[in-house]
Amino acid sequence: MAEGDKTRLETDQKRGRTSQDLRALIEAERTGLAFVYWRDSSGEQHILMLSPVRARLTVGRGEHSDIALTWEPTVSRAHAVIESIGDDWTLLDNGISQNGSFVNESLVHGRCRLNDKDRMSFGDTHVVFRDPEGERGSSRSARGAEAAKGIRLTATKRTILIELCRPIAEHRSPTPATDPQIASEVSLTVDTVDGHLRELFALFGLVALPENERRGRLVATVLRRGLLSPGDF
Repeated sequence: MAEGDKTRLETDQKRGRTSQDLRALIEAERTGLAFVYWRDSSGEQHILMLSPVRARLTVGRGEHSDIALTWEPTVSRAHAVIESIGDDWTLLDNGISQNGSFVNESLVHGRCRLNDKDRMSFGDTHVVFRDPEGERGSSRSARGAEAAKGIRLTATKRTILIELCRPIAEHRSPTPATDPQIASEVSLTVDTVDGHLRELFALFGLVALPENERRGRLVATVLRRGLLSPGDF
């Protein structure tokens, strides 16, 4: 663990956040994609990735909501929506909720643009919005995006990319698929998948990144650039 992460671990432990919680947040940040996190009524931490190909997240007391706040009596069944508009993530509460939604303690009227580390409040539950690339200035992602221009993928590499991105794009997981998971889905050996991924890291200009960040950055670049669409998953 990097020195900065160790400092965060010590600080968060003082706040009651476990090392497992912090590691999950760090993994989500490393993808370069926006995400939200919150705690349920038992104190368990939840993380949902905000993938550009799954650009709408529902919030409400209903159990089928993406953020299901079933323990909150003052939250409406269909309370609010977090969705992507252009390059921004927004919170939409158009008056359908009974008690309103708040961002940094300010009542939301209609649509509100979200910034990194904004805290949304629904009843007594706080949902934190994170946009790691917004915090860092997007320099490394910009290099990856620039490298992505004009790239033509073989059918095999495209299929591998789809499976790599699927947990984040389809299931809102904070981590991409592993080599064995990809190999199982595409009927290739793990070594073959690893070789194709190494070539993809080079194609997208990600070789210089630390090994534990390359996969997440590749997913972020592919999804942010629209190189895959919802129909691919």
